[in-house]
Amino acid sequence: MARRGSYAKGIAKREEILDTALGIVARVGYSRATVRELAQAVGLSQTGVLHYFGTKEQLFIEILRRRDEVDGQVLGGVAASGDAPPDLAEAVTTLQRRNTQVPGLVQLYSRFSSEAAEPDHPAHEFFRDRYDSITTGGASAIREQQEAGSLPADLDADRLAVIVFALIDGLQSQWMYDSEIDMADHLSYFWSLLGKRGATAEDGQATQSTTSA
Repeated sequence: MARRGSYAKGIAKREEILDTALGIVARVGYSRATVRELAQAVGLSQTGVLHYFGTKEQLFIEILRRRDEVDGQVLGGVAASGDAPPDLAEAVTTLQRRNTQVPGLVQLYSRFSSEAAEPDHPAHEFFRDRYDSITTGGASAIREQQEAGSLPADLDADRLAVIVFALIDGLQSQWMYDSEIDMADHLSYFWSLLGKRGATAEDGQATQSTTSA
């Protein structure tokens, strides 16, 4: 019984560390966040904090994983407040608006994702699996929108999903240089171009049908 209670306390402390770290990194950024500051915030030594994660790099990987979990909860809340789940355009623009409130996490993600391109980087597998997951999920969401008629049916969903998330990463990099860039607005503009393309295609088909008749 004592062992089970100790295990539960360990899980709870790990969750506390991640939630606290999320706030600290969001505020001060990856380059300024230290294990010492985090340890002081949760009442542990630096060794005590790393006991739960192994290394500083693994700690930051878990912070990014927790960020994804929180973002997922936000999107779940958006879906629950409407009649239907948000489409991909609404989802990514919602998250980009949130990202402007947590510049430190954007910095952590951008820095780590770039460094993790090296196969031996501790975060390489995390980002590889993450990109695979989000592009697969994005492609599925795009197909649903195509079936609903809100996106042109002739678009390649798999390729468009890759482009969408590449656009998001690129916008975040530019935003870190110029915070006046409205990332959500740029994403909305991108989706509007796709919508206009679909409308143009439909008009063209209607014209051809009328001419043929």
